Amino acid sequence: RLVRRTRPLAGEIRLTTEPLPGPYGALRLTATVRNVSAWTPGPQEAGDRASALPHSLIGAHLLLGLPGGRFLSMADPPEWARPAARTCRNEHTWPVLACEEGRDEVMLSSPIILDDHPEVAAESPGPLYDSTEIDEILSLRTAALTDREKREARGTDARAAEVIDLVDGMPAEVMERLHGAIRELREVTGEPTGADDVGIGLTVVDPSAAPPSAGLRLPTGPGLPWWDPAQDTASAPGGGTATVDGQVLGAGSRVLLQPGPRRSDAQDIFLTGRTATVEAVLEDFDGETHIAVTVDGDPGVDVRREQGRFLYFRPDEVDPLPEPARDGARDGEGGV
Repeated sequence: RLVRRTRPLAGEIRLTTEPLPGPYGALRLTATVRNVSAWTPGPQEAGDRASALPHSLIGAHLLLGLPGGRFLSMADPPEWARPAARTCRNEHTWPVLACEEGRDEVMLSSPIILDDHPEVAAESPGPLYDSTEIDEILSLRTAALTDREKREARGTDARAAEVIDLVDGMPAEVMERLHGAIRELREVTGEPTGADDVGIGLTVVDPSAAPPSAGLRLPTGPGLPWWDPAQDTASAPGGGTATVDGQVLGAGSRVLLQPGPRRSDAQDIFLTGRTATVEAVLEDFDGETHIAVTVDGDPGVDVRREQGRFLYFRPDEVDPLPEPARDGARDGEGGV
């Protein structure tokens, strides 16, 4: 028997607009979602998460439509709108253009970080969850449920039962297809693509997988996976340095991290304003420069250096810091 208990939940959405200066006729839209429920925790419920959840707005998604108008991308606005876009503040939400490519009258603002014009990946076997998460990971978690847990999940509603049945009946070749897709390599390897073969649903790529077999020359060497840059024994283009604001950065240089707005890693917001040490300056196959750093104060910095697992930023995402004054005696410049 399934017993359902519900609690009252009240919310409000407030929309305000503010005209922006200039000849473009643009407006800054502020959308505020607030929980106005009357519930307050009792003496025994203070700090109790289970008591607060039934009265909480969890993962609220805001879908905004603008008939006869258009939204501007927050990640890649036109040049004239960049100053205004930089001053917009998004708290616990991420706004993206939610309609198909070439249209911009619908915006989705949600706790899930997506690119503009997101689509469900062609590899997705069905409407798993909210169709915006990583299907492979969630499918594996669902498959790991016990039979009793699956029965309980099926009993909640028809939607949950559909998801359980979809995962239970998923063939191995379909699950394998969820493991990863790097679409950019298909132009190089000659792998055929279809008109519907688009999407953002990339999952974790197996680092031990074999490299593409045709059309792409990659460095090889014993004891290293094909993707490891350490296989390439040639010197890095540019001598392992990069010039930022007139200062040459290389291994050991100190920088201030300023992640750009186009980055999609939610953890980057915690790195803004942190100082870091440059471990290497690398160049990828496309000629793009990447600055590998370790964050100052990171207790796992020794492990990162040993394994070569650094954080990477573009040159325009770091600000050089002044080099510390050298000790003259230690540098052979005199002294006692």
